[in-house]
Amino acid sequence: MSLLRSIARLGRDKRGVSAVEFALLAPVMIGLYLGCAEIADGVGSDRKVSLIAAALANLSAQATTISTSDMTNILDASGAIITPYTASKLKMTVTCIKIDASKNATVKWSVTRNGTANSGTITIPSALAVANSYLILSEASYAYTPTVGYTISGTLNLSDKMYMSPRITAPTYGTTTCT
Repeated sequence: MSLLRSIARLGRDKRGVSAVEFALLAPVMIGLYLGCAEIADGVGSDRKVSLIAAALANLSAQATTISTSDMTNILDASGAIITPYTASKLKMTVTCIKIDASKNATVKWSVTRNGTANSGTITIPSALAVANSYLILSEASYAYTPTVGYTISGTLNLSDKMYMSPRITAPTYGTTTCT
């Protein structure tokens, strides 16, 4: 009988309810917080990659002649956008493309940092294939490793590219013309 009374008294005791509720909800709330932080960090990184591609295209398209030191400055300035993330995981490529009368796109010069330079013929969107014109193609990619969720997703490759028409004339890189 005393065992039944003890169980009944335990059932009416409300002193530990808050602790039990906290113990049940805390892991969920911590998981939501860390998940939101990871998503915000990933979206921020992806936005920076898009900004880098835009900066590469914009800075390259406004020049008529780009020296080796100019291109180093363009790559350095564009690469600085990735801060506070590690720049060593960033790949950047700038390519000058000539589109002939038959709308065939050919790479005239390509410069890269940590990536692969383009060469030969290249496929471009059909809407951009204007006969006897030039394009600047900038490509940026970043190997993003989430802080907390790397065991779930691993490293994510964030990338973006941008095509831009040269503002004045197709730029010459070093001694290589784009014509």
